[in-house]
Formats: sequence, structure tokens, C-alpha cells
Amino acid sequence: MHRVIGERSLTETSVDSDLARAFLRDIVRARVFDQRAVALQRRGWMSGYPPYEGQEGSQVGAAYALDDDDWLFPTYRSNAMQLARDRPPADLLRFRRGYSEFEPPEAVADDPTAEEPSGPGAAAARGGTTFTQATPIATQLPHAVGAGMAADHLGDDRAFCAYFGDGATSEGDFHEAMNFAGVFDAPVVFFCENNGWAISMNTGGQTASDTLAQKARAYGFEGARVDGNDPIAVYEAVSEGLESARSGEPVLVESLTYRQGAHSTSDDPSRYRGDEDLPEWRTADPLERYADYLREEGAVDESFVADAREAANAELDEAVAAAEETPEPDSDEVFDYAYASLSPRVVSQREAVAERSRQSE
Repeated sequence: MHRVIGERSLTETSVDSDLARAFLRDIVRARVFDQRAVALQRRGWMSGYPPYEGQEGSQVGAAYALDDDDWLFPTYRSNAMQLARDRPPADLLRFRRGYSEFEPPEAVADDPTAEEPSGPGAAAARGGTTFTQATPIATQLPHAVGAGMAADHLGDDRAFCAYFGDGATSEGDFHEAMNFAGVFDAPVVFFCENNGWAISMNTGGQTASDTLAQKARAYGFEGARVDGNDPIAVYEAVSEGLESARSGEPVLVESLTYRQGAHSTSDDPSRYRGDEDLPEWRTADPLERYADYLREEGAVDESFVADAREAANAELDEAVAAAEETPEPDSDEVFDYAYASLSPRVVSQREAVAERSRQSE
């Protein structure tokens, strides 16, 4: 089990004071984003939202381990990880509103003065390294492995990180992706954030394995567990995993964290959660725990968190305004980015949707 807090001083880690403060700043940003997003959903600003409060330390630590050229394949609860990789918060809010989260690549190609697209969907145009987040469970895992195999074939030495929750380990996509990664030595780190619950099913109810990390052995590579509420420990564990992946040895990292709130804003965890027998380090608030650690280490002062929160709130004010100013898309735009060229059948479907839209005006 990788752990730093309670076991090592900051000077004994691979993280200097500046990087340690950057972790805390982004954990605060992620917490502010999450709390604001929940509030926005509750007043009808978006239809649904998956909270991640309690998992910020895990995601921020993992995000910082990635090099700029490494690819992240995220899922729907990965906003903290994406924010830490400089994904604009307005993009994430647009996605939740059902709008395009990025400018299409042709916007840059057709207009040299156009602002460069900021989202992962425009990766081909701008060299972006964060793939579009996946909502279906585990579907991004074979994508990550395929991209890793392609990079290896082309002699590219970048690594690929597939982020997913513990519930994804019950999907066939997980096992297929792990098997291909093991057979073909794909440069992939499988980053499993085990928050204890796959909606209403706890981890013990969905697997008889003692750990999720040990599932890697069936596919010929190593698994590791880490204290997911310790961002430095996660950073170190994922960094080691990425180094291994670049040498042709994929790794599964199980980050043990805790979902403090509901699975989504349509979920009521009081219906299935009783007394949970989990250690304090796992259920402790990662923001408070890490801030206390850095204060004890002399890396931050008492005002650091409050100042970071104030800056994050100002950033979110601007992001919400930007998302609200985004024009509502036409209903037939859903067809635009599914295929490089549309088949006759899809063209007819697109035209039918556009016609119904005109008739309803």
C-alpha cells in the first residue's frame, strides 16, 4: 500500500513544496467546481450530475503524474482529474448542459483567427491529450488500450491512462482491455478509483477478490494499491506505473478513496448505506487531511485554502457565464461528429430530425 501522510515528511517524498502546493490548489478548485455543479443541478441548470466530493486528492495526484504528451481516457466522474490537466471548467459545464464541449476542429482550419479549440474532441487539430469523457461504464478502457497499441506500433513513447471506477471492473470491457494490454504489452496504466460503491452495490457485493489490484495478475502484469486520499502517494504510485507502462509493462493502480455523497444527483444513498466498516484514513476528507499535512510541514500558511477557494469561486463565476452564453445547438448536430462521412441512411435520419425541428418552431 502506497502512503505518505502519517508515514513520511514532505522532504522524504518525490514532491517539492511548489508541487505540493499545486496539488492543494487544484484539490480546492475541484471541490469548488463540484459543489457549484451540484447547486446548479438542483436549480435545474443541468439535468444531472455525478458528484465526486471526497475523491479530489486521488484524481489530482494521478493527473499530475501524467506528462503533457500522455493521454488520459476519462469517465464521467473525472472532472477533478480533467481540471488538474488544465481542462477549462466551462468546457465541463457545457458537456453537462448537453452542448458541444469544444469547438470543432474545422473552426480553426476555416478561420486562422479563430480561438484554438480547448477540448479533447479537437485533439487531432491541437495535439490535445485528454479524450472525451465516457458515460457508458468501461467503454473507454478498450479505447485506451487500442491507442496505446497504436502508439507502440508507431514507435511513440507516450503512455496512456484509463480512469474508471470500481464498478467498471464488473464489465466485460474491463477484462477485454486488460487481456489485450497484457498480451500486447500496451503502455497503459489502468487507474481504478475504488470509492466503495458501484451506485448501490458495495465492492464486496460485486467481487470475491480481496483487492481489485490483484485482478491484474490474471492478465500477466502487476497491480498496486494506494491511499487515494493522499495525493502525494497517488502521484508516486501512478508515476511508477507510467514508467513501467512506457517500458512495455502495463499496470493496474487501485486508488482507495471514498464517495462522500451520492452516486449522482438522482441517487439517495441513505437507502442502501448503513454503518460502513472502513478505516479513518479512507473516509477522512482529503482536502482537510492534506491541508493539515502541508501546514504541519510548513509548506502552506493558514490562509492558503481560503485564498485558493476565493480564486476558484471567481473562476467558476466566469465559467458558468461562459457556459450560459453558449448558443443552444441544433438538434441535428448530434450527427456531425459520429462519422468521418455520413452513410445514406444516417443522412436521411439527420434530415428527418432537422425537418421535425423546423416543424416544431
